[in-house]
Amino acid sequence: MFESSKLNEPLVSVIIPTYNRPEYLQQAIASAIKQTYQNIEIIVSDNCSAENPRAIVESFGDPRIKFWRQEQNIGMLANQVHACKMARGKYIASLHDDDMWNEDFLVKLVPYLEANSELIIAFCDQYIIDAQGEINHGLTEENTKAYKRDKLAPGVYQNFNQIGLVAKSIPTAAACVIRNDFIDWDSIPPEVGGMWDLYLTYLCCISGRGAYYYPEKLTRYRTHEQTDTMLSGSKDAQAKIRKAKSEMFCYKIFSQDQRLKEFQPYFQQKWLEAHTTLGIGLLRSQQTAAARPYLWWALSQQKLNLRTLAALTLSFTPRPLANKLLGVSKYEGKDFLT
Repeated sequence: MFESSKLNEPLVSVIIPTYNRPEYLQQAIASAIKQTYQNIEIIVSDNCSAENPRAIVESFGDPRIKFWRQEQNIGMLANQVHACKMARGKYIASLHDDDMWNEDFLVKLVPYLEANSELIIAFCDQYIIDAQGEINHGLTEENTKAYKRDKLAPGVYQNFNQIGLVAKSIPTAAACVIRNDFIDWDSIPPEVGGMWDLYLTYLCCISGRGAYYYPEKLTRYRTHEQTDTMLSGSKDAQAKIRKAKSEMFCYKIFSQDQRLKEFQPYFQQKWLEAHTTLGIGLLRSQQTAAARPYLWWALSQQKLNLRTLAALTLSFTPRPLANKLLGVSKYEGKDFLT
C-alpha cells in the first residue's frame, strides 16, 4: 500500500453535478470534504434547481469548493461536461449528488496513478445504499457479481476493453479517478446522454493506457426511485426511450471502431437490444406506429428473440389489451418487457 505524501499530492478535481437534491447534495459534499486526501477542488455545478443550493454549498465555509449555477436547465450531460471542463486538477473524479465516498477513497486510488504514468484510470468496488443512506448488503453483493468485480484480480490491466465495455466492471461515474489531461471533454457527443459514463470508459479504453483495480468498496452508490436507472427499468416510457437512444448511439460507435473489432458481435447485439428497448418505450408512450420499425429491424437481424417478438406482437394487439399486457406481462418471474 502506498503512503500519501501531503506535500507532493497533485490536485484532484471532484466533480459534483446536482439537480433538485439538496439533502443528498449536502451529504455528497461532506464526503468530499472529509477525504483524508486534502489537495482537492470541489466543483458543484447546479443545473438550475428549483431551489438554489448556494446556501448549502456556502454553509461548509470551505474555500476549496467552487459553485456554478446554470441559468437554465441544460440537461444532465451538458451540466456534467461543463463542470469537468472547469477542472484544473491533474486527476478528476465524479461524485454524483446522491452518492458518497468513504474518507479514504482518493488516498487509496490516486497513488497508483502517480506511480505509473501509463495508467489513465484507477477504480474500486462500491457499496449500494438506499434512500436513507443505509448499506444494502444483499444488493451490494449482487452489484459486485453482476459487474464481475468479484472475479476481478487487483492490479494493472493494460488492455481493459473487456472489463470496461463488456463486463462494465468500471463504475466510471461513481468510483474511479481519471487522469484529466487525456480526456477531451468536448469530444463527448450530446447523443450519449445518460450513457456518458460508458462513453467515458470507451475514451479511456482507446487511449492506449491502462487501468488499475483496487478491490475494496470505497464508495456508496445510492439507489432510489428518481435515478434514471430505476426509471428506465420501470414503466417510465420517456426514461426508457432516452436510455435506448443513448445505447443505440454508443453501441453503433463502439461496433464501428476497428480497435474494438473482436467485440463487434457483442456491440451489435447490444445495439439490436436497444432497438427493442426503444420499441417498448414507444409502445408504452402510445406511439405504436413509431415503435414497429425498430422492432421489425431488431427481429430481422437476429435469431428468434422472445422479448422482441412479444413487443412486436403487442404492437398489433388491440390497444386496451396491449396496455394491460405492457404492465403485467411476465416471463420466468420477471417483467418480460423491461
